[in-house]
Amino acid sequence: MVEESKFGLLSQIKYPTDLRQLTVDQLPEVCDELRHDIIDEVSVNPGHFASSLGVVEITVALHYVFNTPDDRIVWDVGHQAYGHKILTGRRDVFCTNRKLHGICPFPSPLESKYDTFTCGHASNSISAAMGMAVAAKKTGNDNRHVVAVIGDGSMSGGLAFEGLNNVSSTPNDILIILNDNDMSIDRAVGGMEKYLLHLDTNETYNKLRFKASQWLHSRGYLNEDRRKGIIRLNNALKSAISHQQNIFEGLNIRYFGPFDGHNVKDIVRVLRQLKDMKGPKLLHLHTVKGKGYKPAEKAATIWHAPGKFDAATGERIIKDCSNEPPKYQEVFGKTLLELAKQNDKIVGVTPAMQTGCSMNIMMETMPSRTFDVGIAEGHAVTFSGGMAKDGLQPFCNIYSAFAQRAYDNIINDVAILNLPVVFCLDRAGLVGEDGPTHHGAFDMAALRPIPNLTISSPMDEHELRRLMYTAQLPDKGAFVIRYPRGRGVLTDWECVLEEIKVGTGRKMHDGTDVAVLSIGPIGNDVEKVITEIGNARSVAHYDMRFLKPLDENILHEVGEHFNRIITIEDGVRNGGLGSAILEWMNDRGYHPNIVRMGLPDVFVEHGTVEQLRKITGLDLESIKKEIESIEN
Repeated sequence: MVEESKFGLLSQIKYPTDLRQLTVDQLPEVCDELRHDIIDEVSVNPGHFASSLGVVEITVALHYVFNTPDDRIVWDVGHQAYGHKILTGRRDVFCTNRKLHGICPFPSPLESKYDTFTCGHASNSISAAMGMAVAAKKTGNDNRHVVAVIGDGSMSGGLAFEGLNNVSSTPNDILIILNDNDMSIDRAVGGMEKYLLHLDTNETYNKLRFKASQWLHSRGYLNEDRRKGIIRLNNALKSAISHQQNIFEGLNIRYFGPFDGHNVKDIVRVLRQLKDMKGPKLLHLHTVKGKGYKPAEKAATIWHAPGKFDAATGERIIKDCSNEPPKYQEVFGKTLLELAKQNDKIVGVTPAMQTGCSMNIMMETMPSRTFDVGIAEGHAVTFSGGMAKDGLQPFCNIYSAFAQRAYDNIINDVAILNLPVVFCLDRAGLVGEDGPTHHGAFDMAALRPIPNLTISSPMDEHELRRLMYTAQLPDKGAFVIRYPRGRGVLTDWECVLEEIKVGTGRKMHDGTDVAVLSIGPIGNDVEKVITEIGNARSVAHYDMRFLKPLDENILHEVGEHFNRIITIEDGVRNGGLGSAILEWMNDRGYHPNIVRMGLPDVFVEHGTVEQLRKITGLDLESIKKEIESIEN
């Protein structure tokens, strides 16, 4: 914990009730101290940084004006919620953020009553807040206020628009705060971003309109039908005068702004004006991602999650990895560019993760053949399907956990027609400190039942390159390649690009006591264990490579020669590789004893990958123990 002398006011605030004892004039100092606390803590315990700095004033103002936790604040994604956590009873334990058994990386109702809804994926705040607003009215909590805080990047997601449409048609008093920083993780893209940059509304006009509506309502002249009619007339007149259609007011959502999102006193004033206003409202606030820390303001993408850094100098503490294997993401990015130079039909698609997935490598060289579609995973898949239908070869890169949002699109817009889209599912398996919303646990089990999908997972970087090459060859149809976050195992990762026959695995070790069938990079750990065991057990190891179609030659060989089989996968045990092999063996009359090693039927917590693998029984020691449990 940082010395408390720096935080005269913040040290007095344990919960928002303490914050509300202060005067409005003291709030700028609170904001300054809160910002410095976040800087000091995140510099030594890495996490999401720039987003939280950008909403400090909004966070303080919300907890100052609204009676949390009874009033509901619904954060979108949750990258920006560190200040919220510090102000709601977790300052003393904030040093445990993202650590095993420490506080969660994102807001979670399982952790605090101030955290109103599950966070981690974008664009759900408006829908969730709308549900809470309706619930408040139905359960007699008519005085409860509900606020959704959503960024401009999340506003591009389809779910956000679905929520807005419902907000406009269902009686409610929800307040939507649009945190507009012109950034998501990479720079925000699309028409909505450009629209928000130019949107403006006169503050004096809003004040007069607000006062007029209050007067009319107090005298009984303004019922709900009349209110909607006046709003429609007002919007029409306003559009005619300004030559601009406000998309929110077009949906009968009252719009206020834009205002300076870093003027805490002004935000408090506006929130007090809007707090008890009837009907749905949107407050548009301009902010700067990384506000108050110059390095983060200048390079918000890098400082989204910068790792450790020197708080005083802004120098990032970067480990020398020059002699280590590259990240799978880097291998993907460089290989994609290499393939694109050979195949002019290849295009790249990513939903707002161009840097994270390394598609920026191709984007820099071939900008006209790469598409960042914003936070819109479903659209990314269907857009890829449309391009594939008319002759292109899309590589659609989506983080495994985020691809869950495009499940219907994968089935209906790609798989049914068996379109040649290559789905590169990044961050497959355990991802570590981001926790259950980000673990790529479900992809294999979820995708396996879908017809026409080829599903693969490389054991190393060479295999990743060869699978990517294979996937773009003619007549390969819809093709899934899943791989983990972080570094591989090979320093000499470049290899000749050659085809891997679809549905074939490879025997890594011969043996007689037990057959271990693995898929993906966890196979490297199996190899380590076999080496460590030596001659104590005779272990056959097969890298299955493909979940679908399975290598039936390998399975017949294993079924005929082994009574004991161990399957190992970095995904949920239920429905994955182990389940597929059990089904195959049963259907063909083989009845070996099969032990399935994989992620258990729980949402795995946050911690380092090494810690989580031990907890879930997928570490080296657990694999060794299972193999050694065989009777000679």
